[in-house]
Amino acid sequence: MQLTQERERLLNIFYPYSREKFSAILSTGTRFVHYTSADVAMSVLKNKEVWMRKSSCMNDFSEIQHGLDCLYRAYRDSKHGEKFKSILNHIFDGFNVEIEQLFDSWTPSIYVDTDLTCFSEHKDTEDNLGRLSMWRAYGGTTGVALVLNNSPFITPSETLKAYSSPVAYLSDKDFAERFVKIATNIENETEFVREQGREVIKGYVFAMFRFAAVCTKHPGFAEEKEWRVVYCPSLEKSDYLVKDIQVIRGIPQPVYKIPLKNIPERDGQDGLSGVEIPELIERIIIGPTQYPLALGEAFVELLQQAGMNLENASKKVFISEIPLRQ
Repeated sequence: MQLTQERERLLNIFYPYSREKFSAILSTGTRFVHYTSADVAMSVLKNKEVWMRKSSCMNDFSEIQHGLDCLYRAYRDSKHGEKFKSILNHIFDGFNVEIEQLFDSWTPSIYVDTDLTCFSEHKDTEDNLGRLSMWRAYGGTTGVALVLNNSPFITPSETLKAYSSPVAYLSDKDFAERFVKIATNIENETEFVREQGREVIKGYVFAMFRFAAVCTKHPGFAEEKEWRVVYCPSLEKSDYLVKDIQVIRGIPQPVYKIPLKNIPERDGQDGLSGVEIPELIERIIIGPTQYPLALGEAFVELLQQAGMNLENASKKVFISEIPLRQ
C-alpha cells in the first residue's frame, strides 16, 4: 500500500517515534529475530504459521499497565497533558471530553482483547552468536533464533488488520517529553489538522493512545529492542487470521494464527508479500545446547520441507558460537 501525502503527514505528526524507527530500519536494512524454543520454532516451520497470544497471557502483561500508567500520568497530571488538551480543544471544541470517553470505553479491550506476537531487532554482529540475554529469557535448554527479513514488518499494509510497531522503553519523564513533542507537532500543523476533520483526528489520537499503552515498556528492558505485531479483533476483524485454542505451558488459551502465506492484491485492496518461509527466513541460529548438531540437521530438513532446496537450507542454519555453560 502506497501512503498518500496526507497519511504520511498525519503519521509524522502523531507517531514521530514510530516513524523514526521505521525509517531507521528501512535505511539500515536491519532484520528482525524471534527467540524461542526449538519446539516452537519447529511448529512455525512445519505448520507455516505464527501464533499471536492474548496480552493477558504473556510474560510481560504487567508492562501494558506500565504503558497505561505512563499515558494517564502524562495526559492527566502533567503540564504536557494540559498543553496537548488545550491545543486540540482549540482546533475542535470539547475534543478532550470525546477522546477521553472513547479511550476509557475501550480500555478493558486493551487488557483482554489485544493479541500480540513479538520480535527484536537483529544486529549484524549477532549473526554468529545470537544474544545471550535473549537465549536465557526465551530459549530454555534448546533455544532457536529465527532471523527474518524485514519487508513484511515495514511495508505498509492493512490486509491482516494486524500492525507492527516498535516498543518504546520509557520512564514517566521520558513518556511525558515525547507526549509534548506530539502536542508541538499538532500545534505546528494546526490548519492541516483542522482540515482533516474531527472524526479523522479522533481516530488518530485514539490509535496513538492505544499503541502507546500496548507498546511502552520499562526502560530496564531496552536491550531487547522489541517490536510487536498488534491485533485487536473487536476493533478490526481480520479475514485471514485464524482463531484457535492451544495449550501453552499447560494453560489452554485462545490464539490467533498468522498464516505464512503471501496474499495477492485484489479488488483494489493491498496484499501482503514476503511472508512465505523461503523468503521470510534469512537464517536460523541454534542456541547454546547439548544437542547442536542434531538440532542443526533437523532445521535444515524442516526448511527443505517448507520449500527451500538443500543448498539454500544448509546455508541458512548456524550454530551459536557461545559455549554451553554446564
